[in-house]
Amino acid sequence: MTFDQLNLIDPILKALQAEGYTNPTPIQQQAIPKVLAGRDLLGCAQTGTGKTAAFALPILQLLHNKQQSGKKVYASIKCLILTPTRELAIQIGESFTAYGKNTNIKHTVIFGGVSQHAQTQVLRKGVDVLIATPGRLLDLIGQGFINLKYIDLFVLDEADRMLDMGFIHDIKRIIPLLPIKRQSLFFSATMPTEIQKLADTILIDPLKVEVTPVSSTADKVEQMIYMVEKNDKRALLRHILEEGNIARALVFTRTKHGADRVAKELNRVEIQAEAIHGNKSQNARQRALSNFKAGSTRVLVATDIAARGIDVEELSHVINFELPNEPETYVHRIGRTGRAGNEGIALSFCDLEERVYLRDIQKLIQKQLPVDKEHPYVSAQPEGAIAPPKAKGNGGQQQRRNGGNGNGNRSSNAAGSANNGTGNNGNWRNKNRSQGQSKNNRTNATVNKREA
Repeated sequence: MTFDQLNLIDPILKALQAEGYTNPTPIQQQAIPKVLAGRDLLGCAQTGTGKTAAFALPILQLLHNKQQSGKKVYASIKCLILTPTRELAIQIGESFTAYGKNTNIKHTVIFGGVSQHAQTQVLRKGVDVLIATPGRLLDLIGQGFINLKYIDLFVLDEADRMLDMGFIHDIKRIIPLLPIKRQSLFFSATMPTEIQKLADTILIDPLKVEVTPVSSTADKVEQMIYMVEKNDKRALLRHILEEGNIARALVFTRTKHGADRVAKELNRVEIQAEAIHGNKSQNARQRALSNFKAGSTRVLVATDIAARGIDVEELSHVINFELPNEPETYVHRIGRTGRAGNEGIALSFCDLEERVYLRDIQKLIQKQLPVDKEHPYVSAQPEGAIAPPKAKGNGGQQQRRNGGNGNGNRSSNAAGSANNGTGNNGNWRNKNRSQGQSKNNRTNATVNKREA
C-alpha cells in the first residue's frame, strides 16, 4: 500500500513525497482512514511504529478541509494534543511542520521548564493545533491564555507514560474542560487497568488499532548481553566504542547522576558525549539532541524520561549501560534503533544485581538473548547466578517494582536502596528503606512532572 491509497489530499501527499515517505506503516494504514471517517480511536502502539503520522496526517486533512469549506471558522484552538515530555512534544511539532507545510494550519508547542513569554505570544496570534505537556497547559489555562471550548479533536499520546509520571490527575482535570462533542484519539503502548478506565472516560464507541504490542521487539534489532562486574562497566563501554564500528550510540542509564558520570568519563578519553536528563535546562537538552542528530556528538547518554521523543532514523546502536528494572522499558529503549526500516543493534550490560531484571526482560519478550562471552571484562560470576534479595519482607521482586518504572527518577530510588542494603549496617538500612518506601513513591510523581 502507498499513501496515495489512503485518500489523503494533494498538499499532504506532496509534503510526504518531499520527506521521502511512500509506504505507510501498519498503524498508519489502519488508523488514518478511521480518523478521516470521524471515529474515536483507541491505539495500542509503542514509539517507533509511526503513530505520530497516524494521527497528524488525518488531523491536518480534517482541519484543512474545514478551512476550505467556506464555513465560518472561529479563530481558536481546534485540536489539542497532550504528551508527557517536552522532547516528544517538540518531535510532534516538527512532524506537523513537515506534513502541514503546504497547508495554512498553524500549530505551536508549549511545555514547562522555560519562560512562558514566547509561548503566550504565539497563542495570542492564534493557532489551530496546540501540542502541550499537562503542567504548562493547566498553568496557561489558569492564567486565561488558553480556552478549550472550541476543540474538535483531542489526542492523548503515550498515556501509559503519563500514568508513570504522575500526570493522571492533571489529565482528569483537563478532560472536563473539553467539549463533550469532539473526536478523541487515545494512544498507549500498554493497557493496564487504570489506563483502560481512563480511555473509557474519553472515548465514545472507539475503533481499536493494535500494532506491535509492547512484548515484541523490532525484528531488525540485533540484541546482545554482556555479563560484567558493575565496576567494569565504564571500561567495557569505552572498549566497545573504541573497538567497534559505531558512528553514533544512545546510551541509557537509570539515574541522572549516572548519565553525567558516564558522559564525563567518555569525554575524558576523547569520545564526544553529552548527557540529557531532567536536570538539564530545556536549551541544553535541545542543543545536545541537535548535536547528536547532526553527528557532532557521537554518544548521547540519557535517562528514560529524557529519551522519550528522541527520533534519529540512522541510529545504529543503543547501549543499556544499566538494565531497566521494568522489562517494558527495555523494549522502549531498544526501539530507538532499527527505525524507519533500518537495522539496529542493542547491547546491554548486566551485572550480578541486574540479572533478575534480565530474567524479567526475557520472560516478557519470550526470547533468550545471546550472551557475548569473549569480551575482556566478562564477569567472574557464573552465568546463571543472581544476587540474593537485599532484605526480607517484601522480597527482591517487590522492592524492584517499588523502585519505579524504569525512568531516571524512580530508578534512582531503587539504585540508592540497593546501595543501602550492603555493608555492616545493611539490616538497619533495609528496615529504614521499607519504612520510607511509601514516602519515596509519593514524591516520585512530583519529580517526574518537573522533568516534563
